[in-house]
Order: sequence, then structure tokens, then C-alpha cells
Amino acid sequence: MRCYGCQWMTIKGRRATRAEAPILVVGPHSSFFDAFAVYWSGVPCLVNRIENLQLPFFGKYIDYTQPVYVWREDPNSRQNTIQEIKNRATSKEDWPQIMIFPEGTCTNRSCLITFKPGAFYPGVPVQPVIIRYNNRIDSFTWTWDGPGALKMLWVTLCQFHNFCELEYLPVYTPSEEEKQDAKLYASNVRQVMADALGVPVADYTYDDCRLMHKAKLRNLPYQTGLIEFQKLRQRLGLNLKNVEEELLDQYADIAISDGQITLPDFSRYLGIPESEPALVDLFKLYDKDNSNTIDFREYLVGYCQYAKPANNEDTLRCAFRLFDRGGKGRILLRDLIKALRVSLDMTQEETERIFKQTDQDNKGYITYEDFEAHAKRKPEYAKIFLTYQESIKNGTRPRTAHLPPPGKKKAD
Repeated sequence: MRCYGCQWMTIKGRRATRAEAPILVVGPHSSFFDAFAVYWSGVPCLVNRIENLQLPFFGKYIDYTQPVYVWREDPNSRQNTIQEIKNRATSKEDWPQIMIFPEGTCTNRSCLITFKPGAFYPGVPVQPVIIRYNNRIDSFTWTWDGPGALKMLWVTLCQFHNFCELEYLPVYTPSEEEKQDAKLYASNVRQVMADALGVPVADYTYDDCRLMHKAKLRNLPYQTGLIEFQKLRQRLGLNLKNVEEELLDQYADIAISDGQITLPDFSRYLGIPESEPALVDLFKLYDKDNSNTIDFREYLVGYCQYAKPANNEDTLRCAFRLFDRGGKGRILLRDLIKALRVSLDMTQEETERIFKQTDQDNKGYITYEDFEAHAKRKPEYAKIFLTYQESIKNGTRPRTAHLPPPGKKKAD
């Protein structure tokens, strides 16, 4: 720690024993420097993502703490992790305490985001631990869109002194109601920690951050309302197994028209009161020109993309059907431009070129089948119809790249 310039490490409160609190919950999680808490807490077991095993030196160090590993993209791994936490927290054997950063990702310490409930399922007492970095210049915060780890380390080492404070709050013993409801337990502990820190709480989660990261990889703008999709999903009442069919049946009249709707229309179609703040915010995100109207079809295609993201072909087919004005199975150039922009982030020039190549008879329209057949004959377009199983497994999804002009191969 002295090597990192932390000449003043302040410890407040008393660390509870394992008998008093088998689990330590630490927040806010904002940096790899939070490892200081691990050292000063007697090197407890960590709940850690399995990718950290690959870290030079630190991977082995983490492994020595007998951690509980979790693979974030595997739902079964999460259940296994919860069970292992329960087993260790309630075991009569001499396990070390378990340390968990319940936010699940790094934030900028301006608030506490939603705690994952894994630490709270065992229903045992926990000790909240809060971390403060009191430097005038913040060189510690390491977030999704911030500077990289090496830059943060370099800037931190360039400061003469770095201040870190670790505070052990009183042990939190759950009520019977909290023992039965891990999310309630997590929420109440989060509020205690937020009060001690003097910061608000926010209902964003690690999954929201991951969703935004996927949007960035696909070159989608942040203002597409992706998080609001998640928040409104329950109110929409859509069956995600048949999301395209549900959307198209429910909003067929919009698909046939030009799709332009006002806020009252938006409220009526979604079945959400017009006074709902989240609905108003979502509408504004799509009303880019402040015209008080939005193209509802763009919203629906965006919903298709993130409600059922496994296959670009599904999203594209959904877009074609939504932008098919007369419901006759064919689409005009101006509508194809919108459909490919919202589903594949394709430019107008690329779309016009595809339309011209597909409409060999100059009919003025094309069908989805025409487009699909043409694309599959062209190797430079084949990527549109690939499923991204491997990237889904790895938790990332590359955006569909802009297509090269005919005769030129796309570099791998």
C-alpha cells in the first residue's frame, strides 16, 4: 500500500468476527484499488468473476483466498454461486469470512446502484464496509467509459499522497421478513451504507451497465432508451418468446401508417399513464427534433433488438414487417432506409445501393424474400444472417459493420 502512495490509511470501526457476521459487504465499488479492503479485512474469501483468474500475479493471489467464482453470462453459474455462498456462510467449519462487492461493477461513487442479492440469500448477519478516497483529485475511479487501468495507476502514482479510508459499520442483523426476501434485505443494507456515505441510491444495476456496453459495441447511441426498455418491460406485458408477433399484432395499425405518434398516442399504445415520468423521458429520447412526435416503429425495432438479441435476421424481419406500410409484404426505398438504419445501423447510401441491386426490375419496391435472397448471394452481405452465439456466450456482441462496396472484400 505504501508503494501506491497511501501513507494515510484510516480505519474506522471494528471488523466483526466470522461468528458475528459471516459476510462482509463492501461499497461503493469504484476501483481496483478497492483491494485495500481485502488486505485490511484479513484476506477473506472473495466472490469474484472467473475472468480475474487470467490477471497476471493478481489472479494467483485471488485464487489463494479460496474464492467463489462466478461466470456472469451463465445463469446456472449464478445459482451455483448463491448456493456456495449459503454453504460457506452457514457452515460449522472454519471458513474465512466472505467479502462481496454487491454492486457487481465499478461506479463513480456518486451513488449506490442496486445491490445484487447473492450476499443476502443466506439470511445471516452481514457487516457493511464502506470505502472512501479523500484525495482532492480523483485518480481512483475506474468505470466502464473512463480511463484504462494503467492510466489510472500512473496518475495515482504521480500524486505525492493518496488517502484511503475504510469504515466498518455495525453488524446488520436481518429481520424475519428480510430473511425471506433477499432483495428487501439488500435494499435495506444499501440504504444504511448510503446514509453513512451521504450519497443517494439509484435503481440501476450491473445488467443495465452490460446492456449499455453492448449498445456501444454495436455503435448504437446511448439515447436509444435501452435502460428504459428494461424498466418498462413488465408494464408492456409482452411475451418475450414471441416478441415480434406480439408487437406486430398489437401495433399493426401503426405499421400500416407512417408510424408518427404523439405522447398521448404513445401512452395509449403502451397502456401507461401519460403522467408517468419514465414514459415522458422515453418519449423525449426518441423525439430528437423536438417535434412532439416520434416514429413508434423505431421504438419497436429497438425493443426487438434487446428483448430477443440472438439473431440479426429476427430483428431485420421484424423491421421489415413494421415498415411495410400496406401490409402487402413489400417495402419502399424510403421505408427500407429507416428499417436498415434502426435494425443494422446502415447508412442511407448503403441502403440505396442494396435497394438498387435488389430491385432489378425497377418495381419501386422489394420484398423481404428478395432482400434475403440477394444478401445470401452476396458474400459481403452474408454477415447480416449470422447468429452471434459465441459472442452472446462471451457477453459481447460486435455491431454489424458497414458493408463494403461491391467487388471489395470486408477485412476480417
